[in-house]
Amino acid sequence: MTVKTEDISFGYLLNDVTLLFRKHFDRRAVKFGLTRAQWRATKMLYHREGLRQTELAELLEMEPIAVGRVIDRLQAAGFVERRPDPKDRRAWRLYATGQARGVISDMEVIARELRRDATRGIGHDELQQALAVINRIKDNLLALEGADLRDP
Repeated sequence: MTVKTEDISFGYLLNDVTLLFRKHFDRRAVKFGLTRAQWRATKMLYHREGLRQTELAELLEMEPIAVGRVIDRLQAAGFVERRPDPKDRRAWRLYATGQARGVISDMEVIARELRRDATRGIGHDELQQALAVINRIKDNLLALEGADLRDP
């Protein structure tokens, strides 16, 4: 029996891999008291300080209200500070604190080790090919978004 390409449920497989990756990351990072969403936001602000909340939401591909809750928790925990935007009195700019900078390298070690564990037994060329295929799938799906906007 041959399996047709359209019958392969790679969406479920990608979802399962993503959920497992998140679960294992959260388990390893629990000692820092940060969720994955908080870690992603902190890391982004570490590398791109001074973003507005809406800009951060776009970069993280999250809804602004959800990012607002993440930032509220990070600020309460001492990882992020809000500073007034010098060009817009209504806006705030976001900055990673010294406390955040202190855990960034530890969190990156956790992520790197998890990637290593997840790709154990997979050769470099195999991984590159898999990533190339997944990126092509992503490009195809992004192209559909443009087509959906043009075709009501």
